[in-house]
Amino acid sequence: MSTNSEIVAQEWAFMIFIFIIFSLCIFMIFGGWFLGGKSIGRYKNTQFESGIKSVGNTNICLSIQFYLVAMLFVIFDVEALFLYAWAISVRENGWIGFVEASVFIISILLCLIYLVKFGIFNRTPKYR
Repeated sequence: MSTNSEIVAQEWAFMIFIFIIFSLCIFMIFGGWFLGGKSIGRYKNTQFESGIKSVGNTNICLSIQFYLVAMLFVIFDVEALFLYAWAISVRENGWIGFVEASVFIISILLCLIYLVKFGIFNRTPKYR
């Protein structure tokens, strides 16, 4: 069992760690403002890309389905990582772990079936 002095030392170490983290965050937020150049020029606030002035309207309307598919990819990729961690420890988990992983996979499949029925992967416009 730990003594009081060890507990106090651990609490102080944690407080010092939190202080250092907050100090580092504040330094990163304001460090660029302090260390950065403060030049004023004719073309300082003009927008350009690769040194070429933009001509015309640069607003592009993208379909929301692109972002939905990207989010679904990230979600299913993270779920694959969970299943990989389960596969590594399958012997230690036993049948309870197998049932839990089966429920997890079934819930993922139900969500995927719902999304397919909802039409999330349909790339054609709805008005056609």
